[in-house]
Amino acid sequence: MTLLKIAFRNIFRQKRRTLLTGLSMFGGFVMASVFIGWADGSYNHIIDNFTRHNFGHIQIHEKNYLDRPSLYKTIDTYPQIRSRLDPIDEIDSHAPRVYSAGLVSVGEKSTGARIIGLDPLREKSTTKFDRKICEGRYFSLTPCYEALLGKELAKMLEAEVHDDIVVVSQGADGSIANDRYTIVGLVDTGDPMTDRTSFYLHIQDAQELLVLGQRIHEIIINIGRLKRVNQMTDRITRELDSPELSVAPWQVFARGFYLAMKADMEGLWISLVIIVLIVAVGVLKTVLMSVLERTREYGVLKAVGTRPGQIIKMILMEVNIMAVFSVIFGFGAALAVNSILAVRGIDLGVEFTYGGMAFETLKSEINARSFIIPAVTILLSACVVGFFPALKAARTDAARSMRTH
Repeated sequence: MTLLKIAFRNIFRQKRRTLLTGLSMFGGFVMASVFIGWADGSYNHIIDNFTRHNFGHIQIHEKNYLDRPSLYKTIDTYPQIRSRLDPIDEIDSHAPRVYSAGLVSVGEKSTGARIIGLDPLREKSTTKFDRKICEGRYFSLTPCYEALLGKELAKMLEAEVHDDIVVVSQGADGSIANDRYTIVGLVDTGDPMTDRTSFYLHIQDAQELLVLGQRIHEIIINIGRLKRVNQMTDRITRELDSPELSVAPWQVFARGFYLAMKADMEGLWISLVIIVLIVAVGVLKTVLMSVLERTREYGVLKAVGTRPGQIIKMILMEVNIMAVFSVIFGFGAALAVNSILAVRGIDLGVEFTYGGMAFETLKSEINARSFIIPAVTILLSACVVGFFPALKAARTDAARSMRTH
């Protein structure tokens, strides 16, 4: 208790030195907290928008479909599954899809394409697919032999809106699937590779072409909160309770995108380490300066019988007291800044696109780790960098230091 009182006295005795040390820790805490909150918010915003408007947060397939997609690996009980998904409040929307491959021709031009069958109404509410139409119009709600083409595919085929397009594929019954459709619109997803191969049909037209009946290949699901994806995946798996079905989160079926985001987020920790080093160097400098200025004081303490261990404890107490107060005040400042950035965000000045999604503003996020990590970092760095000046003070020679002025 005596050492604690002395530590408090020493802190308030040199107000300027204490203020400099405290501001260094305070600034480091606020910088780290705001940086983590903004980075988390930005990444989650990009991930949520990209998955929500492309392939959903969660997908349901036949159990082996993702390992090796096939026309024959279908979901045969979609109406029953839909009736179980609709009552779940956390599900914003869901949509069925059909996939296959075929040869598409316009006039004398032909190329391979990926056939994608969409439910116009459900796809519109789930992925806002109608907003990706760059020319022409969206599907009619009823099937009437209409087709949408990726804009790059249209260039390859020299096709325009209102042209007829012929598709040849394989039916699920082993027959040759072929039919003619009218191009009603061109699609720009923002991904040239996707737009080079995508040929979209009304889902009922696709099912008729491929002789699938009511069978589908995929159900995409969007939920309210990205953080709840894993919990909702488990809940949907329990709700369906079918060994024939596989329920997967976006990290599984969009693994390439997940790994890209994960690698990018690892850069966050490098930046955070740099911030910590800046704070640690600032604390080390001010504490070491304090020790050098108080050499005579430590000599007197040793002369009256103070043990080296007590001097080390006293200096570490001083540093940690300043660290605690810096974290407390920094918490309030960081919360205020993060709250503003969570509402207004940071205007990038220049629009950039990712997966067809345009981003002009990236917003912050208020979460526990944006405060816990900086707090632990500041407290630990204060202990570590404060130990070496404290050790130097503990080794002070009493007789020599008392002769210094």
